[in-house]
Amino acid sequence: AVQLAASGGGSVQAGGSLRLTCTGSGSTFGDSDMGWYRRATGDECEFVATISSTGATHYAEYLKARFTISQDENKNELYLHMNNLKPEDTAKYYCAAVGRWIPLAQRLVESAYTYWGQGTQVTVSS
Repeated sequence: AVQLAASGGGSVQAGGSLRLTCTGSGSTFGDSDMGWYRRATGDECEFVATISSTGATHYAEYLKARFTISQDENKNELYLHMNNLKPEDTAKYYCAAVGRWIPLAQRLVESAYTYWGQGTQVTVSS
């Protein structure tokens, strides 16, 4: 099993940056496709970015210019670097793990992820 804990959220002004960290534990972390999702109050969970166990990345199209997903398998950490933040980025951000490798098309679907962190709140003020 994989246990995940997200951190790094906070309150920033528009144009600012944050780096979210997801710390993982469990034997499958290094072999698992990972992802970030977010949920704004009252909205559905929204795909942000994913990175495969082989390091291939994919982003929501409207975020790819500002967000970067990366990981350090030696530290069992997943990151989301967010630049030029906008008020519409305000949401609770969740890291998630599939637990294995799956094709990209499947990784875009929330239900593909078996393990979820508790989420970290990001609030961007104008």
